[in-house]
Amino acid sequence: MSTQRSGPPTTPQIDGERLWSSLMEMARIGPSPNGGSRRLTLSEEDLAGRQQLLEWTDALGCESRTDQAGNLFIRRPGLENDLSPVAVGSHLDTQPLGGRFDGVLGVLAGLEIFRTLHDQGITTRRPLELVNWTNEEGSRFAPAMGGSGVYAERLSLEDFRAAQDRDGICLGEALDQSGYRGALTRHDLPLAAYLELHIEQGPILEKKNLPVGIVSGVQGLRWYDITFTGDSAHAGPTPMEYRHDPLMAATAFVEAMRKTVLDDAEGTSRLTIGDFQVAEPSRNVIPGAVTLHVDVRHTDERALQALDDTLRAHVQAAAEREGVNANISVLWHMPVTRFDETLVKDLSTAAEALGHQPFSMMSGAGHDAVNVSYVTPTAMLFIPCRDGISHNEREDVEPAHCAIATQVLCDALLRAANRKG
Repeated sequence: MSTQRSGPPTTPQIDGERLWSSLMEMARIGPSPNGGSRRLTLSEEDLAGRQQLLEWTDALGCESRTDQAGNLFIRRPGLENDLSPVAVGSHLDTQPLGGRFDGVLGVLAGLEIFRTLHDQGITTRRPLELVNWTNEEGSRFAPAMGGSGVYAERLSLEDFRAAQDRDGICLGEALDQSGYRGALTRHDLPLAAYLELHIEQGPILEKKNLPVGIVSGVQGLRWYDITFTGDSAHAGPTPMEYRHDPLMAATAFVEAMRKTVLDDAEGTSRLTIGDFQVAEPSRNVIPGAVTLHVDVRHTDERALQALDDTLRAHVQAAAEREGVNANISVLWHMPVTRFDETLVKDLSTAAEALGHQPFSMMSGAGHDAVNVSYVTPTAMLFIPCRDGISHNEREDVEPAHCAIATQVLCDALLRAANRKG
């Protein structure tokens, strides 16, 4: 693995081989059957991953604290410790059959930067913070990005703690038993800036043969439950023209909405039907009700609103065509996120100094950085993942890309931590 770099010789050079070794060591905690990872939030495996991280950072003389959501903040002192720290981080929890790099890369890249600065005796003006956010995935406890949501006051602590897993265990109960429940809040743990490295979880960087992408923001999204309700009837005696079939209305809506998204000339609209539920399904019965779980996304908030308007029109038209009723429930609206221009420029400058094109892109997935961006300047950096696959045991990355991105992250972090003002 190459760890060579070009650029200003005064900036510290991270150890790509050590980073990869740490990633592989963390992957041995909670391995899944087919080479992935399984560290569900606050499970024994997740807690073992946290303990391993703390052992590594304790060896560097760092101090750790936790907040009310169990978010782990690991401090490296600076020259002016009365200043708020600049932070890096992500999450160690995974999907039930997740990959080895989703989230963990961002945490261990921060660890590698701390190690590099420790080895080379470098102290930044501001202190540095390495953050492991609780329950980013939402795979055991919904919703996702819970810990960062509590930190940024986008999610109440009460709702966060009340979330239950499939066994009826509350997140609050698991947190209390974990030993990671703290008493601190964001106001006790303010951040001057936050940077997060993550795998792309999509195919764009790999298709363009680029080692890094500079994330300018995150797509906005809206989640809907759409229910069409008609008349359940016998499949044989009921002529087609006398039916009030909600399934036909649902399929008409899907096809109309699909055409709308495909007609987007810029290709930035997204439509996903994640679930299609027929009430009391039977082969020879016209359904009485059909519910769709719909995910709509766009990189522009006005365009996202236009998609909402179009979706409602398509639902109404489909319902009228089939003579059925329709109901639309909006479950979640995450507005388009724009990251801090200064931090985005810091990442772009660092990438360019290393000889890499500072390719700007929007994230298609939500990340803890979205929540954090509401309370402090924030930016993100992506690396490719093989075949664009993530949330899957097959998730994979190139060691060289990890090293390049961590070097970019290190250089941008130092720029932010040493900036006057």
